[in-house]
Amino acid sequence: MGLLFLAVAVLAAAVSCLRVCHAARVLPPPACPTAPPPGAPHGPTLYETAFLAGGPDRVADVTLVSMAQQRRLLLAHTGWATVVDPIGRDAVECAVLTAIGSDGQRRIPAIRNGLAATEALRSLTARLVAAGLAPSADPYGGLGEALRQVRAATLVVLLAAAAAVWQAPPERATGPLLGWFALPLVLTAGTWAMARAEYRPAARWATEAGAGRLRRAATSAPPAAPGEALTALALHGPRALDDPALRSALHSSGV
Repeated sequence: MGLLFLAVAVLAAAVSCLRVCHAARVLPPPACPTAPPPGAPHGPTLYETAFLAGGPDRVADVTLVSMAQQRRLLLAHTGWATVVDPIGRDAVECAVLTAIGSDGQRRIPAIRNGLAATEALRSLTARLVAAGLAPSADPYGGLGEALRQVRAATLVVLLAAAAAVWQAPPERATGPLLGWFALPLVLTAGTWAMARAEYRPAARWATEAGAGRLRRAATSAPPAAPGEALTALALHGPRALDDPALRSALHSSGV
């Protein structure tokens, strides 16, 4: 019976690790940096920075917080957004208001999902892709799924080892048996550690050129610059906000 459990563990480890290797092999090469066209702004706009750092969800958060700071939107600590001023001042704000809907109130996760499907976000994405700052597709999607499978395989190995020990006769030493299960465990854990070092979720939104723009944006604004809080939110997410009420609103909605 112990051999059966060992076979299950080895099979799960081998399949998951092979999938990680395949996913890593098909990753596209880094995009070459693209110089901005003459007359273009030196750095990305706030919306572009938010997209490159965190995708459509980060753009939604920056827009919601910006409107909340201007008292044109209320963000509750329970994760609800309520419209105060239904007039958007740019295309992204109009898209956020459209995502909230005619009721004037909606949960923030639904607003994020709604904004991601709007023409304003598609236009923003296309502009960044054309500039070489954002990839045309998620290059790490397959690797992320493969990593989740490796984690599941690690759990399978541990459960199989526990089941083998439980089924072993009382007079049989369990040390050598656990030693055999250590092999697939080291394989899955080692593969996960090495792949995780290469897997950068943020890279799904920014190319190497886009990441360079983000690094410059992070160091270009002085600490007391107007809108610094929004820039920090765009770059680092809700944890960068000093206002606990705003942090609570965004975190309570599933961030």
